[in-house]
Amino acid sequence: MKRKALFSIISSVSIALPAAAAAPPFDTPARVAYLIDLSSGAVLYAKDAGVRIPPASMAKMMTAHIAFHRIKAGKLKLSQMCQVRPETWQQWHGPAAGSTMFLSPGEQVSVENLLHGIVTLSGNDASVVLAECIAGTEPAFAALMNEEAKRIGMTNSNFGNSNGWPDEGVTFTTAHDLARLAEATILETPDLYKKFYTQESFTWGRTMGGNQPITQGNRNPLLGKVAGADGLKTGHTQEAGYGFTGSAEQNGRRLIMVVAGLGSYNQRIDESVKFMNWGFRAWNAQPLFAKGEKVGRAKVQMGGETEVQLVAPRDLAVTVPAGSVGTIRAKIVYQGPVKAPIKAGQHIADLVVTTGDTPPQTMPLIAASAVEEAGFFGRIWAALASLFS
Repeated sequence: MKRKALFSIISSVSIALPAAAAAPPFDTPARVAYLIDLSSGAVLYAKDAGVRIPPASMAKMMTAHIAFHRIKAGKLKLSQMCQVRPETWQQWHGPAAGSTMFLSPGEQVSVENLLHGIVTLSGNDASVVLAECIAGTEPAFAALMNEEAKRIGMTNSNFGNSNGWPDEGVTFTTAHDLARLAEATILETPDLYKKFYTQESFTWGRTMGGNQPITQGNRNPLLGKVAGADGLKTGHTQEAGYGFTGSAEQNGRRLIMVVAGLGSYNQRIDESVKFMNWGFRAWNAQPLFAKGEKVGRAKVQMGGETEVQLVAPRDLAVTVPAGSVGTIRAKIVYQGPVKAPIKAGQHIADLVVTTGDTPPQTMPLIAASAVEEAGFFGRIWAALASLFS
C-alpha cells in the first residue's frame, strides 16, 4: 500500500490591522549589522548578516550559555568551585592577554563568580578557567560549544576556543548566528540571563602594591542609555574591530541587535544606541493573538482526532513601520497532515504574516491539546481513507 506523502498545507487567516508599505530607512557605518524583533520574528534590518566574521569576545556568550544550560539541568552548581591552573594563569595574565578578571594562580573561584567575570568583565582568563572546569580542557569545551551551536541553529559558526581569542580563522560566526545565540539564552534560561547580564560592574582581584579591590564596569553600551536594555556582550580585536550583540525590552517587545566591524570604542557606543532606538521608534508592534488564543486548526494523521486546534504559545504581534496604513495578510503553514501522537504545546505550525514590502514574519503555533495515536481499527480506517482520498 502506498503511503500518502506529507505536503505543505496553507490556510488563510483574516486579520484587519494597519500595516506597512515599506521599511523605514536606516544606515550605519558598521560592516555588519542585524536587528530582529522577537515578538514577531520580523527582521528589521540586515547588512551582510550572513557574512562570516570573527566574534572576538562575543564568543563568550556561548561559554555562558553552556554554563547556564548545565545549571538549569542540575549538572553544574553556581556554588561549585573551580581551580585556576598555574598554566592557565600564565597564559591569560598581563597586558598581552587582553581583558581579565585578575585571577590568581591556584585560586579557587565559584562558577557564579566566574560567570560574572565572563559576562560583566569579559575576562579571557575566567572563560578558560570555566571551560576547563566544565569539560576538563578548553578543546573539549569547544566541542561542546559546536554541539550546542548546531542544536540551536547557528548554521554558519565554529568555535575553536572559549573566549573568542584570534585563532587564525578557526573561530567564526555571523551576525545572524550571534542573534540566534542571544535569543536562545534569553528564551531558554531567562532567570540566569537576567541575573548575570544586567550587572553594571563587578569587583574581583586586588591591585599590586596597594592591595586595593579592583572594580570594573560592564562594557555594554546600552546599559543606562536605552530603556529596557539588559544584555549582552561586546567584542574587540584588531582583526574584528569593535562589535556588540545587544538586547532590550520595552512594553513587552524585545529586540536583538548585532553590529560588527566598527572603528572605535566610542563609535560602538553611538551606533549601538542609535540602532536600538531606531528599532523601537521607527517600528510599532500591532497585537495579533493573545497567549493561548485559538488561531486555526491542523489536520491530523493516524490520530484519535482528525484535527487539532492551533493556539498562540505567547502573545503574538506583527511589526510594522510607525505611522503606516494598509492591509496585512496571514496564513497558517505546516507540513501535514501532522502525524499522531501530538503533545499539548508541541510546535506543529507557523503563522506567516505579510505586510506590504517588508519580509514575511513567521511566528510559531502550538497544539492546544494532546492527540493520541489511533487504535488498531482507527489506523485501518485512516489507511483506507487515505487510499481513496
